[in-house]
Amino acid sequence: MARCLLFSWLLIIIVSRPTFAEGEWEITRESEQALERGLEWLAKNQGRDGNWSSNDVGLVSLGILAFLANGHAPGRGRYGEVAQTALDYVIDNAKPTGLLNISNSQRDMYNHGLSTFVLGQAYGMTTARDRRLHTTLDRALRLIQDTQCGDGGWDYRARRLGRGHDLSLVVMQAKALRSAADSGLDVPPEVIEAAIGSVREHYWPKHGDRSVDEAQLQVGPGQFAYSKGGGGETIAMAAAGVVCLQEFGKYDDWRIGKNMDVILAAIEELPEARRNGTLPFDAYTLYYVGQALYQAGGPAWDEHYTTLRDYLVLSQMLAPGDDAVHGSWRDNGANGGGKVGGKPGDLFGTAVGCFILAMPNRYLPILQKGEAKSVGVRSANKRPFAERKATIEAVP
Repeated sequence: MARCLLFSWLLIIIVSRPTFAEGEWEITRESEQALERGLEWLAKNQGRDGNWSSNDVGLVSLGILAFLANGHAPGRGRYGEVAQTALDYVIDNAKPTGLLNISNSQRDMYNHGLSTFVLGQAYGMTTARDRRLHTTLDRALRLIQDTQCGDGGWDYRARRLGRGHDLSLVVMQAKALRSAADSGLDVPPEVIEAAIGSVREHYWPKHGDRSVDEAQLQVGPGQFAYSKGGGGETIAMAAAGVVCLQEFGKYDDWRIGKNMDVILAAIEELPEARRNGTLPFDAYTLYYVGQALYQAGGPAWDEHYTTLRDYLVLSQMLAPGDDAVHGSWRDNGANGGGKVGGKPGDLFGTAVGCFILAMPNRYLPILQKGEAKSVGVRSANKRPFAERKATIEAVP
């Protein structure tokens, strides 16, 4: 039996059954072709080291996520070797402390949180448990717990301080913890509750007074901000906050509706797509917007996912015969944004584009339907996605 992260009385579980795409309203022939072109670009441009010329293991992990999202598990199927090579790169570069970052130390917890999330998804989709993957994931999760700051957040660097830095760091670590729970690992409840508390503290009302009681906070519009004191009220932060609350079962939190209003308005205002590799939002924002729509579900997903999907189909770079371009997107958005250039930027954009197009397939544990809940004892159902395994293994 794989050694669990920690013994605790809380486990977030998903009671689920496999859910496939619900028809052409979610997946079209054109979107399937765009997804396949994107995966082909990732496969052809990976490079010998498996890292797409990037030393940010978080970006490399997103490359892995693109394949996982379409059912291509490491070591199996058409893209199994590509996914495995990238996974080996991440694992080989894990530090003895568990830290998943070999770039600048200011990127410690960005790279670490994103990579840990993807490793958790890979672990949950792997039939034959990989000892190296488990050991790396276990150490990475322990580091997240050990570096949580006094206010429930995290710093850029892998260190425990009295106060964390910003919402983006909180959500990345929280998603990593949720990914571990999805894959059957125990997660300490106090870490989760402190993180959720930190997310809520990043809500900023438009009337500008964060100090009022909760009833007054709900008056008028507002959204999640980068900083607790306001500032950085971006679409990305609105979406990140929604994703975190939804994934931990806080479905009735009034902040979700406030932020979904912001997200849906931004989608409705997107300009016309152009065939130049531009994403509907920059890659970071799109990564969270797609998940926010899915996690919120209902009309938000039904009425707005197709806008993102069709935008990606129409904006993907097409240059048959040019492997460096054909099938890619880059890290920029219809309204600007994007901070990663060169080949790593193409990796970022293409990986996120593929992830969004593959979401309706629901291969990833994080995308399984079901309601998150707390239980007093560890569940015997450590593999809630077993029914999905046969389908994953059958992907050519």
